[in-house]
Order: sequence, then C-alpha cells, then structure tokens
Amino acid sequence: MGILACIGVISPFPFYHWLWTHPQTWVDLCGKGRDPSKVMARVSHLLKLIQFLSVFSVSSLSWPPPLYFWPLFLFGQFLNFRVYQLLGESGTYYGVRFGKKVPWVTEFPFGVINDPQYVGSILSLLACLSWVPFLYILLWVLGYVFMIHVESKEDPATRAKPLL
Repeated sequence: MGILACIGVISPFPFYHWLWTHPQTWVDLCGKGRDPSKVMARVSHLLKLIQFLSVFSVSSLSWPPPLYFWPLFLFGQFLNFRVYQLLGESGTYYGVRFGKKVPWVTEFPFGVINDPQYVGSILSLLACLSWVPFLYILLWVLGYVFMIHVESKEDPATRAKPLL
C-alpha cells in the first residue's frame, strides 16, 4: 500500500504544473461555455480526495491529538478559507492564467504571508504528523514547495488568451 499511497499523495502536482505552464491547452480542452477554473476546481477536488484516501490508508488515528494539532490545523485551515474567501474560485484556481481578470488582493493574509494557501496547507499537514508517517507528509509538503517555485516564475507570455 505504501507505493500507492505515495503516488496518491503526489498525484495533483503534475496536473497543477501542467495547468500553470500550459493554460491555453486547458482552456481549449474545457471548450467554449465551460469555465476552466470551475473545471479545474472539480478535478482538484477529486485529486484532493485521492490524497486524503492515500494518507488515510497509512495513518493511525488516536485520540486525543497532541496539543500542537489544534493551533497548527486551525490556523492552517483559516489561511486556506481566507484565501478562498478573498480570491474566490477563479482566483484560487488559476483564473488569471486562464485569461480571467482577477483583482489584486492585499488584505490579510496577503502581503503578510507569502503563498498563504500553501502555507496553510503545510501547517495543516504538519499538524497530522502524529497520525501520518513522516514520508507521506514530506512528499505532500514537497509538492507544495515545488508549486510555490513553479508559480513564482509566472510568465505573462504563457497566459491563455483573455476570456470574453
């Protein structure tokens, strides 16, 4: 089960990399009348389910969690929800790469924490270290670090044509 769990944990990151580096291909694949951010969100949710099932398959749940669990997990999830609240689906799911106009946001946590959604996800994962073997948390965190690096090299020339 270990190798399948590893594959499941890293499964979203090639998809995200491909979307970031080839956004027009995704827009074309989605076709007219289909919102590429909405389609990405649906696929991402499926991939997230695969990640969770993969981690669950190798985890050992025990109660109560260690004291560090609640602050790390809750703050991490707060960052995730706050990012989604401020950016919406289009901002969260690469809308700017797909040719959408997404307003620039400076409210907290933006401007205070670099890559707040990834930081929130990493904090939430670290909170689970008492239940999930280190290898799987490490792989997942490395996936986020990889995407932080990929997304830091945003090239406007590779953006999709503006959506009407």
